[in-house]
Amino acid sequence: MSGHSTYEPKSGFTRWLDKRLPIIRMAHDSFVAYPTPRNLNYWYTFGAMLALCLVVQIVTGVVLAMHYVPHINMAFASVQRIDRDVPYGWLIQNIHSVGASMFFLAVYIHMFKGLYYGSYKAPREVLWILGCVIYFLMIATAFLGYSLPWGQMSFWAATVITNLIGALPMIGESIKNWLMGGFSVDQPTLNRFFSLHYLLPFVIAGVVALHVWALHETGQNNPTGVEVKSKADTVPFTPHATIKDLFATALFLILFAVFVFYMPDALGHADNYIPANPLQTPPEIVPEWYLLPFYAILRAFDFNIGPIDSKLAGVLAMFASIGVLFVLPWLDTSRVRSMRYRPAARQFFLIFVVVCLVLGWCGGQNPGRVLAQSGDFTATLRWVEGGAVSARAFSAPSEEQFDETAAGMRETATTEGAAMTMVSRSNATDARMMSVVGGTPQTQTVSARTIEALEEAVQEAKAEIGARAPFFVTERASPMAFTVTRLSQVATFYYFLFFLVLLPLLGLRETPGRVPDTIAKPIGGQTQEAA
Repeated sequence: MSGHSTYEPKSGFTRWLDKRLPIIRMAHDSFVAYPTPRNLNYWYTFGAMLALCLVVQIVTGVVLAMHYVPHINMAFASVQRIDRDVPYGWLIQNIHSVGASMFFLAVYIHMFKGLYYGSYKAPREVLWILGCVIYFLMIATAFLGYSLPWGQMSFWAATVITNLIGALPMIGESIKNWLMGGFSVDQPTLNRFFSLHYLLPFVIAGVVALHVWALHETGQNNPTGVEVKSKADTVPFTPHATIKDLFATALFLILFAVFVFYMPDALGHADNYIPANPLQTPPEIVPEWYLLPFYAILRAFDFNIGPIDSKLAGVLAMFASIGVLFVLPWLDTSRVRSMRYRPAARQFFLIFVVVCLVLGWCGGQNPGRVLAQSGDFTATLRWVEGGAVSARAFSAPSEEQFDETAAGMRETATTEGAAMTMVSRSNATDARMMSVVGGTPQTQTVSARTIEALEEAVQEAKAEIGARAPFFVTERASPMAFTVTRLSQVATFYYFLFFLVLLPLLGLRETPGRVPDTIAKPIGGQTQEAA
């Protein structure tokens, strides 16, 4: 793409170096004279921001590693010491933690840009796949780093994710035990996570080098999706793209600085300031915000699919949601790259962006939270006033026969004149049945908008009835409700529908708009073909 090198050494030293290690020539050809499409917009500046984020994360990570102690009894305290006692440790730690969020913010925009402008299409398939590899490595690195502070959320997030790996058939348990270094999250786990978290950023840097190499071999895509055909379609990288990148990066750094200096903890979780306690589970276990969409996909499967249980189905769907990105170049059948000229695909893409945001929101919510319901929750209390109360213990031959035995005991008591019975189970086979003979049956129904309020109303009703009833039988009824889990299922369905059905069908059926012949020519009044 870059063609013949135009670099000319100006001094004796540069001529000497150029013959032995042409590193200056490579930098000149890659970042000065490299021809870039003349119509690149600011969506194409996020690559420079990502390169900056990677450098920042590696530099700050190396400094933090000098003070961090990877031991379950000292890890939490060492992080606090960095914040409080190490000179400018608070700044380095804030930059590193906020930098992870900024890194993912930039990479998500970069990926959405690539989807919209068709940057995954031939001849850039390898470029796209390398980008997906970088993204997967970023997710792995972020998860490992999230565990290192050894707070409550760190510990339990590590426990949940490693147990999910164990759900994979045949190999899952072995991989889980190897990753944890035992049968639970403990000291060997922290050692492994720290080592891998330190190593993977350098692996990412190596894949980034391959990514840039692939970019320079095929050339950059552009908003029109039209290939560069002549020098009239390009401009030198410096100063045109360089100035645009610097301006956009400066704005990005302002946003970065706002979070670092004013809201360093806004993107984290408060429970991570509590030391890890294996005996106390947090009310809600959630990952960082940039992994919430995949967490929502994982939790969306609360049902079994044939022989596949819900846990395995969720794990497979979570990995499939990333894996589908790797095969995207072969799923989209359209000959037109940019969705700028694909009106139907553009509308479905905008819905896809909203769906991803919805998945992120669902991942941070309680899965049972009710978003809409057809009515109130109700509970009917049944009791008997007066009558003679008796109790009888019984045992079932086996756990499997308990329900049958309990039903027989109830039938016998009813035959003997019992107006109401209640079975209290003490273990797998033993129970105690209370019955009331005679008296007057009574009922009372209470209702509430939420299940929590309903339970309060039930307790108030029982307290009001008081000693008039020896025991109660409560029958609860729930209205039809649309919960966060159901919303996650709808969003997950569209996520896979977009990649596996809509893009392939739209490529075959959609009539695209007119595409310019070259980047240098506008559309108006010219004979044009679909790219």
